[in-house]
Amino acid sequence: MFSIGSRTRYGAPSLSLIQLKLMNAAEAAAHQYRSALAMLRTAIERCPEELWLTGNPNRFWHIAYHALFYTHFYLAPTDVGFVPWPLHRSEYNYLGEVPLKPGYRPQIDQPYSQSELLEYQEFCLREVEMRTAALDPEAPSGFFWLPFTKLELQFYNIRHLAHHTGQLADRLRSQANIGVPWAR
Repeated sequence: MFSIGSRTRYGAPSLSLIQLKLMNAAEAAAHQYRSALAMLRTAIERCPEELWLTGNPNRFWHIAYHALFYTHFYLAPTDVGFVPWPLHRSEYNYLGEVPLKPGYRPQIDQPYSQSELLEYQEFCLREVEMRTAALDPEAPSGFFWLPFTKLELQFYNIRHLAHHTGQLADRLRSQANIGVPWAR
């Protein structure tokens, strides 16, 4: 499977172990972001209208927005340097209570459309390319509550994105018998 010039069962070229070792951390992070965002895009595209607005406590569209928002947020150099997506709605990034405001749950009553979230997914892909190209893996995360390096922040961020994409893929499969294929 990991020999030079071989192909995966999907027809895409496999990476050799030597090639994997030659990839730098930023390229590897960008590749994993692209794959995770592709899977989220598929989940958004395949979601039937009747499932888009359902979910308790969190609706399908809201989980997708949350995943995109935090992917974008943690790609920023710092929390202070973060510039929200132009269509961001205040507090829509939260699933449940707002941190540092115990008991406060924001009113999330205006859903994003599938086309809006597909636009945000494309925006996030552009951010991935720009931010990972300038990544200093050894620099501090830029977020005081995450005391690790920029490289570890990328793992943290991709893990968060994959977690919520998995939730949506499971919801699609269990409620509509729709699959979300794996992206390499």
